[in-house]
Amino acid sequence: MIKIYQRYLITSFLKILFSVFLVFFSLVIILNIFEEVSYLKNTDTNLILPFFLTLLNSPSIVYETFPFIFFISTQFLFIKLLDREELDIFKKVSLSNFKIISILSFFSFLISLVIVVIFYNLSSNLKFIYLDLKNKYSKDNKYLAVVTENGLWIKDEINDNINIINAERISNSTLYDVTINQFTSEYENFKNIIVDEVNIKNKEWVLKNASFSLQNSSVQNAKNVIFESNFDSEQINQLFSDLSSLNFLELSNLKNEYKKLGYSVTNINIHVQKLISYPINLTIMTIFGCIIMLNIKRNKSKIFHLILGTLFSVLIYYMNYFSGLLGENEKMPEPLSIWLPLIIILLFCSLGLVRINEK
Repeated sequence: MIKIYQRYLITSFLKILFSVFLVFFSLVIILNIFEEVSYLKNTDTNLILPFFLTLLNSPSIVYETFPFIFFISTQFLFIKLLDREELDIFKKVSLSNFKIISILSFFSFLISLVIVVIFYNLSSNLKFIYLDLKNKYSKDNKYLAVVTENGLWIKDEINDNINIINAERISNSTLYDVTINQFTSEYENFKNIIVDEVNIKNKEWVLKNASFSLQNSSVQNAKNVIFESNFDSEQINQLFSDLSSLNFLELSNLKNEYKKLGYSVTNINIHVQKLISYPINLTIMTIFGCIIMLNIKRNKSKIFHLILGTLFSVLIYYMNYFSGLLGENEKMPEPLSIWLPLIIILLFCSLGLVRINEK
């Protein structure tokens, strides 16, 4: 059975958490809607579409802000407890500061699991719809690329021709076992090209050992042929960087497809590690918020608490961000790049828990 003081702490924390979530969600909508209006200003759309796109995209953005939400919510909870002198009352009934932190951290972990399992999957599905719908209004929608079980597929319109390109493997700036089918703007096939290897470092591809098949003519072979494209290796890498639109099952399927293609799965592994560590991340932010509030003198103003907490939150965010970059650039092992910042923060929290009951 949940005791009365436990129910009070959990209920108070949940109410504050929900209020802070609504504030962040509202701010994201307000800021994002201007971006959508600007993006669609030259299209023939009504005013409802920018609002609809904003609602689809906002949950995914808010998901990234949950560490801030948990940290700030913890601060507001302790400000409330201090203002009402309820911490002193808890001590009189033998409820220690460590016990309070234990209750809040355990509850945070449970809420974090719900966020990852339910909220993330919901936000990723909405993000997928958002990207699919927004792509229809993109000026570059004639340049498409996807990865399937049959390799990398590219649709590229250039010089009034439509090129449908399929590569079985990709490694760094090179495509392997490539087939290029060229069509007119009316989708009449006039040339087919089979290439062993294509260098795509820039937008002037180099076709090595290419076989050309023209209509009503024999096959012709050529080496080191220049082929113009709207894509280069950097653009292709960026096309598959938005993994927030994929749920757990889709991430697993994409990883398998990347492996078949020979494409790097580093970004997927790091994204999955972030998802796995997210409940721990949010729980640590709650513990960290508790320690900050309990180790600062009570005569400090609320503004001081909030500013200090915001600075710490930003510092932690950038520490996680730069560590993740090291993992993406393969300068650090993938799991370590995600877990190392959390371990550092947890060690800092452990130091803060020393004599926490004396505060």
